[in-house]
Amino acid sequence: MNGLPEASVDMVFADPPYNLQLDGDLLRPNNTVVDGVNNDWDQFDSFKVYDDYTRDWLKAARRVLKANGTLWVIGSYHNIFRVGSQLQDMGFWMLNDVVWRKTNPMPNFRGRRFTNAHETLIWCAKNKDSKYLFNYEAMKNLNDDLQMRSDWELPICTGHERLKKNGQKAHPTQKPESLLYRVILSSTEVGDVVLDPFFGTGTTGAVAKKLGRKFIGLERESEYVKIAKERIKMVREVSDEEKTLYSTPPKRSLPRIPFGRLIERGMLKPGTILCDHRRRHTARVRADGSLASADFRGSIHQVGAHVQKAPACNGWQFWNVDTGGQLVSIDTFRQKLRAELH
Repeated sequence: MNGLPEASVDMVFADPPYNLQLDGDLLRPNNTVVDGVNNDWDQFDSFKVYDDYTRDWLKAARRVLKANGTLWVIGSYHNIFRVGSQLQDMGFWMLNDVVWRKTNPMPNFRGRRFTNAHETLIWCAKNKDSKYLFNYEAMKNLNDDLQMRSDWELPICTGHERLKKNGQKAHPTQKPESLLYRVILSSTEVGDVVLDPFFGTGTTGAVAKKLGRKFIGLERESEYVKIAKERIKMVREVSDEEKTLYSTPPKRSLPRIPFGRLIERGMLKPGTILCDHRRRHTARVRADGSLASADFRGSIHQVGAHVQKAPACNGWQFWNVDTGGQLVSIDTFRQKLRAELH
């Protein structure tokens, strides 16, 4: 990371060693050995050594992160609290802690503790004044038109997705692509650069490529590098024509379209009757782009709020026009004009 240009990446996703402090083999009830994490890269002599290591990579990540970029780091109870403390000490601004609840966690074979059924992700901006990107509408759409919550229920990496070498796991802590899909889609745009300083077998790179993002992967284990390269080579590049399908700009960044523009363009005519989706309330379109209900005149938002006796209303989502017996949202016309501008 120290060799990368300063402020050159849009997002960092880090899956560092968890410092699991495992002592000896973990056995199942039938005395078979659990294929756990006993690699050298997860071994640290003390908490101080681990803290120094964490501070070094966080400092390097902060330097290469753009002013409005964000950083994600995932961990377990072994390390995530220590990492979180150092993030705050360095000036990062916490946005969310996300709980990844595993639908199929590994059981607790010894029966001495609760089953470890989740991991924690910390999402943070570079500082509290950062104008960071959050694709709110994309996350809402992904969640069946409901606000995306900070507890994510996703399976661990198994089956055909789990990379193998000689019949064994190629990497002991391979993350599922569904997890990275959500992370990358939530806080980057097409063409953004995602840095993963603990690249492993390349999950971040594979998902970034699938979503039309660029990526930088750093990995010191040569065997993982080889597997990651082969894996990512198999991922199809997003074409220029397809990139609009992967773009998820927040609504506030889209061109502003006044309601009156629909009337100027002849999409709606003065006198057209608008109604809500249940046909309980109606209003007429006026030539100046305002609406008139039975006892009130104003904008699409003001009239929508008035007829509902509500404090506020999003008129674009509230009002519809009857077209051949079918109700069409006026927001459909706004989207057409935005597409023309794009």
